[in-house]
Amino acid sequence: MGGDHCEVTLLLPPGAEAHSWEPKPGDIAKISKADIFIYLGASMEPWVDKVLKATGGKEVRVVEASHGLQLLKAEPHEKEQGKKGHSHGHSHGEIFDPHIWLDFQLDLEIVEAIIKAFVEKDPVHKESYLKNAEAYQGRLKELDRRYRLSLADCRHRKLILGGHAAFAYLAKRYDLQQISLSGVSPNAEPTPKRMAEVIEVTRKAGIRHIFSEETVNKKLAQALAREAGVSVLLLSPGANLTREEAKEKVTFIDLMERNLTNLKKGLACGD
Repeated sequence: MGGDHCEVTLLLPPGAEAHSWEPKPGDIAKISKADIFIYLGASMEPWVDKVLKATGGKEVRVVEASHGLQLLKAEPHEKEQGKKGHSHGHSHGEIFDPHIWLDFQLDLEIVEAIIKAFVEKDPVHKESYLKNAEAYQGRLKELDRRYRLSLADCRHRKLILGGHAAFAYLAKRYDLQQISLSGVSPNAEPTPKRMAEVIEVTRKAGIRHIFSEETVNKKLAQALAREAGVSVLLLSPGANLTREEAKEKVTFIDLMERNLTNLKKGLACGD
């Protein structure tokens, strides 16, 4: 959206797990030198407040992408076995799902927040920023339209995930039912009871495909597929790129188009 008028630095390295990544001193230095710092919020980056205090007082325009958006509450599955990492919660015990970017209608609002910051910092190029934002919002609207049409008539509405519950926003928007092995944190492992429950649901529904993410350990999904007698399709949560995708300069829109192809196959849409 910034076009030729801005230089964008992505702090998250390709292939890194977005939920548990934390910045190194070099990353903090980059933030302190930036004109604008954009982060998601919704407890996705618990390190942000500490880092901003360490930037030396330089005036950095901060954009919390999730600010003002209606977040979905999420509950961890019963007795999940946690690993090192953080959860997406608040001190009073509420747990929110941070995967807001998988609702393309919310993405339209995120674009507005980002462009507002661009215009405030660089009003000289306001018209260019607004034009770019409008074009990108048009692509998001078209993506939403294609998802609505493609997922309207599917044999299955259950989205079986061999990993964490990253797709609640997408499921809600397109009237799907998300069924995952674990909650919103990818650092938790499912109990044997939960694994058995999901295997049973998969078998009873007559589903032939489950979904697995690209940037997390696929062993759980493979075990689930093996026990249920189904195959595994990739579904990107869009939180980061693999190293190969980064080399190929794959975009968010590209990822979501790939997802739609696999969703149509996995849910038997249009059959």
